[in-house]
Amino acid sequence: MAELIALYPGTFDPITNGHIDIISRAAKLVDRLVVGVAVNIGKGPIFSLDERVALVEAEVAPIAERLGIIVEVRPFSSLLIQFAREVGARMIVRGLRAVSDFDYEFQMTGMNYRLDSEIETVFLMASERHQFISSRFVKDVALYGGDISSFVPPRTAAATIAKLKGHS
Repeated sequence: MAELIALYPGTFDPITNGHIDIISRAAKLVDRLVVGVAVNIGKGPIFSLDERVALVEAEVAPIAERLGIIVEVRPFSSLLIQFAREVGARMIVRGLRAVSDFDYEFQMTGMNYRLDSEIETVFLMASERHQFISSRFVKDVALYGGDISSFVPPRTAAATIAKLKGHS
């Protein structure tokens, strides 16, 4: 049987505990998980692409080790469906926090299906303790000196605070 590869894409600016939760849960469902870090200049990331890839790699390494599965982190700047084909993914994993996420994700899933009906999109609901966390909120809280330690892993919290101090 062919290896089941899934792709979990995002900007990860910064990676949050919600992202980590989805990655941990998705990794249990597949043989290999590719975490795709999108360039996404439109969102005005605070971290460079290389910095985001490095942070995601550091944060997912313990998951891969604990589960004994390959979790590969790769940057991408193409259409999501093109990148999914490139990495051999048969599944795209998306996390849903609230009904407001669903409308956008529903539209994107329809478009991706039209582009390649062989690649399925699977939605994982955010755990209740992570449903309100977003990278944007984390950056806003950190920018104004709030405590982000319950929203992101410690290494990411330190990097985010240090990066935002340089921007203020």
